[in-house]
Amino acid sequence: MATCFQLRGCGAQRLSLVPPGRGPCPCAGYLGLSTQPKPGLALLRGYAQGLAGLPPALLRTDGFVGGRWLPARAIFPVHDPASGAELGKVADCGAPEARAAVRAAYEAFCSWREVSAKERSSLLRKWYDLMIKNKEDLAKIITAENGKPLKEAQGEILYSALFLEWFSEEARRIYGDIIYTPAKDKRSLVLKQPVGVAAVITPWNFPSAMITRKVGAALAAGCTVVVKPAEDTPLSALALAELAKQAGIPPGVYNVVPCSRKKAKEVGEALCTDPLVSKISFTGSTATGKILLHYAADSVKRVSMELGGHAPFIVFDSANVDQAVAGAMASKFRNSGQTCVCSNRFLVQRGIHDSFVKKLAEAIKRDLRVGNGFEEGTTQGPLINEKAIEKVEKHVSDAVSKGATIETGGKRHRFGKNFFEPTLLSNVTRDMLCSHEETFGPLAPVMKFDTEEEAVAIANAADVGLAGYFYSQDPAQIWRVAEQLEVGMVGVNEGLISTVECPFGGIKQSGLGREGSKYGIDEYLELKYVCYGGL
Repeated sequence: MATCFQLRGCGAQRLSLVPPGRGPCPCAGYLGLSTQPKPGLALLRGYAQGLAGLPPALLRTDGFVGGRWLPARAIFPVHDPASGAELGKVADCGAPEARAAVRAAYEAFCSWREVSAKERSSLLRKWYDLMIKNKEDLAKIITAENGKPLKEAQGEILYSALFLEWFSEEARRIYGDIIYTPAKDKRSLVLKQPVGVAAVITPWNFPSAMITRKVGAALAAGCTVVVKPAEDTPLSALALAELAKQAGIPPGVYNVVPCSRKKAKEVGEALCTDPLVSKISFTGSTATGKILLHYAADSVKRVSMELGGHAPFIVFDSANVDQAVAGAMASKFRNSGQTCVCSNRFLVQRGIHDSFVKKLAEAIKRDLRVGNGFEEGTTQGPLINEKAIEKVEKHVSDAVSKGATIETGGKRHRFGKNFFEPTLLSNVTRDMLCSHEETFGPLAPVMKFDTEEEAVAIANAADVGLAGYFYSQDPAQIWRVAEQLEVGMVGVNEGLISTVECPFGGIKQSGLGREGSKYGIDEYLELKYVCYGGL
């Protein structure tokens, strides 16, 4: 747990809870370190230009440190993955800016930790209310920088806001314990106290929800945060900063340091090795997570990580085929297959295999429409970049070369270079890349199996274990398989499992810790045992 001490050259000052729109730093015009922005072009420094009808009031492009919008020495472009158009240029923060953000967060922590749970709860609720008020504009930002269909983006914003609402309520339910021991002249207590400054590193596939799921818990617990958003999608994190400022979240409690892919390593290392950082929360690839774990080990920081997945989707002979197909569509093709919990391996029992493949192929052709996320009726937007497309192509090509059959799709879509046809493969075998690597794209490979034991063995063969799904109408089988699957989350006759009320996380190399639910706040709390003697 972090201990507050006087920093060299400046003391940690008491925070003032400034109501939105009040105080020396108005949200709409604050640029750099000056409280009086110069007229003309300087007034636009903190805003992107707002292409395609995007909301200029929420399009911030500078870093957000200590409650101030701060430009960096360099900038990098953010592109629309659907068209390739440049949405704006964002501050390219480096290690110095990251360390400055940590220092601001640490100074704020020394006061934020003393703010009452009720006050923290109220501020998180105001932030939630502002997200709901601006939900349409926030969704447009997600679709512009991430590419997902606008309807899905609107769903993400609601999901994202609900984490702030949930943890605003959990803030007032941080309880300790009294433990009675054999000694009559002693009393033993357990206190829960905030860990300190948390470095929060988030991915591009859910650029809003992955932030609030972590930050909501951290702020509710009394921690402060420095967020490094993904280089592909920094605008959502900065829009959240604008709303946090409007909500009255005190300066330094929520900080954002965007950076380019080129500077991602140095910023990540700076955040994870800074002695003032007590906690690291990361969502991303298993490979990157291992690097961050090495950084954290030197100073023994608290760590929670949600890493890669390779979710099995098992359909047993007793399953309702139509229900299983509907679940497969929801689980596999949401966000064009770019989710960590989406089904990646379809294991279908022999007796029901042909019917399932036929109906799934029909559903893909009938219900999925590839296009720009802003277009009405689009269900499948672009993949995030060219590298993502190449990986899907590689998996399809490898599978076909080893005997797989393309039932539908199988190639890039004519709509644009980052678009790929929703693809279904049959006759898939365990030696194919798609059977043991996470695709992260709109590819559904189907493998046939004979027995329950065989399916569970294939499902558990992966070195990751985030989510798993299976369909069955046999009650005894449901209990057996749910308990035997080596994953952190199981969907039984259900393809969508994420909700703020339930713990999200995996086992094996899919990560450490849990997010959301009543358990999520514990990731940002330390237990302190107090022995009170001489009574």
